[in-house]
Amino acid sequence: MSIFKSYILTPWSAITLLLLAGCSNNIGDINTVVESAQKPDTEWGKNVRIIYSDSAMVRVVIHAPVMERSVDHGNSKDVFPKGILLEFLNDQKVVYSWLKAETAIREDRTQKIFARGNVIFYNNKNEKMETPELVWDEKDRKVYTDKLVRITQAEKGDTTYGFGFTANQEFTRFEIRKKVQGKINVGDFFKSIE
Repeated sequence: MSIFKSYILTPWSAITLLLLAGCSNNIGDINTVVESAQKPDTEWGKNVRIIYSDSAMVRVVIHAPVMERSVDHGNSKDVFPKGILLEFLNDQKVVYSWLKAETAIREDRTQKIFARGNVIFYNNKNEKMETPELVWDEKDRKVYTDKLVRITQAEKGDTTYGFGFTANQEFTRFEIRKKVQGKINVGDFFKSIE
């Protein structure tokens, strides 16, 4: 009777062992590698930067500390469980608006990003929109939600509240659909009457 047991190494377990041995002393990183090896249809990355271009011009840059990609031939998904930052750029490669959220999911089939949790959409004109959920439509180049929104326009001294919001990704034009309430700078109101 032999006291030795034989073990068969699959390619995933061999890769996992190599990564565990050489790459990191951080137990969180090791656990992530082990979990991803157990899900063969899932890829993951740390400190991710995704660049979207149109006609060889960079239009959007996505930053995320963690990304998990679920590979499904019908509808692959990118999950950003630890936050996301989108930067929208103009033709001169200058960032003109940003979108931040605590979590997000991007669906390949719909080409939309669903951002959730303390979502902030702001521009370089000191205008800011806050909501619990926002959708960025890559094809139509717009953002929208049917949730409660608060829009602050610091230069005008205005704060507006409502339900439902649609804007271009530049955040130069926007619309609030329902129950609009707000505070308006009285000086601006009287100037517009004159």
